[in-house]
Amino acid sequence: MAEFDAKAFLATLSTRPGVYQMYDAHGKILYVGKARNLKNRITSYFRTTGLGAKTRALVSHIQRIEVTITNSETEALLLEQNLIKAQRPPYNILLRDDKSYPYIFISSKEQYPAVRFHRGAKRAKGQYFGPFPSGGAVKESLNLLQKLFRIRQCEDSFFRNRSRPCLQYQIKRCTAPCVGYITEEEYANDLRHASMFLEGKNKAVITEISDRMDVAAQSLDFERAAQLRDQISALRQVQEQQYVSGSGGDADVFGCAMGKGVVSIHALFVRGGRVIGSRVYFPKLSLESSDVDVLSAFVAQFYLSSVREVPNIIIIPEALEDQAIIEHALSSKTQRKIQLLHSVRGDRAGWKRLAQTNAVNQLQSQIASKQNMAQRFLSLQEVLDMDSAIERMECFDISHSSGEATVASCVVFDTNGPLKSDYRRFNVEGVTAGDDYAAMQQALERRYTKIKKGEGKLPDLLVIDGGKGQVSQAMNVLESLQITEVQVIGIAKGTTRKAGFEYLVNGNTGDESVMPADSGALHLLQHLRDEAHRFAIAGHRAARGKARKRSSLENIPGIGPTRRRELLKYFGSIKEIENASVEEIAKVSNISAKLALEIWSCLHPDS
Repeated sequence: MAEFDAKAFLATLSTRPGVYQMYDAHGKILYVGKARNLKNRITSYFRTTGLGAKTRALVSHIQRIEVTITNSETEALLLEQNLIKAQRPPYNILLRDDKSYPYIFISSKEQYPAVRFHRGAKRAKGQYFGPFPSGGAVKESLNLLQKLFRIRQCEDSFFRNRSRPCLQYQIKRCTAPCVGYITEEEYANDLRHASMFLEGKNKAVITEISDRMDVAAQSLDFERAAQLRDQISALRQVQEQQYVSGSGGDADVFGCAMGKGVVSIHALFVRGGRVIGSRVYFPKLSLESSDVDVLSAFVAQFYLSSVREVPNIIIIPEALEDQAIIEHALSSKTQRKIQLLHSVRGDRAGWKRLAQTNAVNQLQSQIASKQNMAQRFLSLQEVLDMDSAIERMECFDISHSSGEATVASCVVFDTNGPLKSDYRRFNVEGVTAGDDYAAMQQALERRYTKIKKGEGKLPDLLVIDGGKGQVSQAMNVLESLQITEVQVIGIAKGTTRKAGFEYLVNGNTGDESVMPADSGALHLLQHLRDEAHRFAIAGHRAARGKARKRSSLENIPGIGPTRRRELLKYFGSIKEIENASVEEIAKVSNISAKLALEIWSCLHPDS
């Protein structure tokens, strides 16, 4: 194929704003960028001096460039982010975590609303509090709400079918509205205080409860007064523990640090003047050469390529070159004014310092971790007496429950650690239940047949979680596929089956060897093996759960989604349906006596 004629292409370019997409000789996307002036920006890639190593690598692969002219820079920015999200080019900064943040949700429908974890679209009517940085942060907050306000968190089906209080009431985590132990008015009051607490109005909550305590004391209801006193004490204790607080407002605060080929971006999430959590990101460096360029690309993608909530204030460590464009794009997306601020005072300056301090610390930890990982790779190369450096390793493991839902995992490590984008799982089918050798053979054949076809990259080292038998399977598969450049070893547990007593099996010779317990090479292999084991078990549990969720109801003629839903709603679980009589099943809406007998017969085939 002819080389890309940059000179001829550049001569035809427009000077208007727009987006450009660069492709390689196979038609695969390499990079998506935006420009105020397309001609000037794209021409800069083909100058003879001053290009970074990654930019030179990108240019060497370009075979085609597509250009889309837009009306403004803001339009170009929005289109760029949509294309990055859809095509995920290798030379762009890519965020791995694109799922929405979790919220706390309080419905406005029920007589006694519950407080619940929520993630996804906000379709139900009610109050949404958040976003929280992680599911753990939501669960911690829900646990705190139970202690402080005793709001129910149970499912509605559980709530409606109670005839006596559950354990949550006994341990003072609920006021038992399910059996009428609290009036609707009192419950609504507790719920309102919980909402105020989630909004950061701690002082107002304490003031209201204090007033109620005084009224109870004056009415000689000393037991109620004591309960309110304990609630106030708990609230004040929580308020003291919330060491990072401010005068109010919502903001996302970013710190950014860069060094030795690594960039760390630390995000603090402030809601109601309180830092409710944080998260650190390590985006892969692409063509951006400074921390300002990286942060600019990150912030744009963070908000424009996802369904994340955008606060009115976004605090950044320093001004961005295209700050005004990002502000305009975010304001257009949210239909309200969004500000990116770098010069702040008071509490905001404190949040900014905190985010930057965390970014620097996380960067140092990441660099140290990468250096430690590289040292372990070198140690393993020496132990295995390999001539060339190990840059990529793959490890396979098999997981099943007595042969049920057999899943094989393949995890990949490079010198930076786990390469999760290259992980793969294989649902093993057509082998004898519990035959791990056949399962391993099938997984290896499927994996390396694809790689032979060009759908992936061969590892330098293949690690099998198992002994000589499993290693032999791997050697046979590679030999049948005529793959000779991959070294194979097995890591097997010793007689004690304890960490540190593993032995290695050399695929070429079959020799067994034991490494010292403090060996960096052993620690690397343990990490790789444990990650393969974790990934296999997670896949197996998901496959097993999916298979078991396909309940026996789905195999009964005449039982569609509506009737299954009615049955489960009436009985609560498959087990209860199995324990029910024909007469009880017939009581369910849309279930005739004849169909009830059919259901019972299908659920009890041996009867």
